[in-house]
Amino acid sequence: MAQACRIIGKLDLTKAATGHISARVPGTDTILIRARGPGESGVRFTKPDDVITVGFDGKKIAGRADLEPPQEVFIHTWLYRTRADIGAVLHAHPKTPVLFTICNKPLLPIYGAYDPSSVRLLLEGIPTYPRSITVSNDALGKEFAAAMPGRACLMRGHGITTCGATVEEATLTAIKVNELAEMNYRAHLLGDPQPIPADEIAHFKAGDKKSKETHSAPLWRYYCSLAGEE
Repeated sequence: MAQACRIIGKLDLTKAATGHISARVPGTDTILIRARGPGESGVRFTKPDDVITVGFDGKKIAGRADLEPPQEVFIHTWLYRTRADIGAVLHAHPKTPVLFTICNKPLLPIYGAYDPSSVRLLLEGIPTYPRSITVSNDALGKEFAAAMPGRACLMRGHGITTCGATVEEATLTAIKVNELAEMNYRAHLLGDPQPIPADEIAHFKAGDKKSKETHSAPLWRYYCSLAGEE
């Protein structure tokens, strides 16, 4: 988890010290989560002891005395409560995806073989949670979880949340959402971006689960190396 935090920090996927990643503790109603507080290191410099144990009620169970759960721990706890398939959750504040929510512009499937896995992610559906407020209590956490049925969700004027079976998977999904937004942004700078043709969209919708599983491990190693983690 600490490594994943450092990677998203070094890739500028979040703002300053903000953002957090969590992982479900299997067989329990507890999670591990990057904490906040006067002694924290900031996302880009996260150390293993910046991670604390929290219950599904959002309350701290164990960890350093100078650390507490992040204010938006409820993003995490409610996704775990409502979706048994989730093993990890990431919340961050990448600038380009946030700009698309502010301008109410959709992310378009403008490329294909350039990055098949990210276009498939988009075609699965990336909804936008329409509120810009801090998800800081159980009611808002429950509301947000209902708005995120898939692997990723944009949050208007706020950031993104992604999830996966593992911390690595949730982190790679966040990187792909940011790449989708960056490519769409640059295409808008050049002109009027157009989606790829319908028959090609159908091709990528069909997907290739085996290919996804084969390429995720080397892709994770690549980002670890890029961020100086190996």
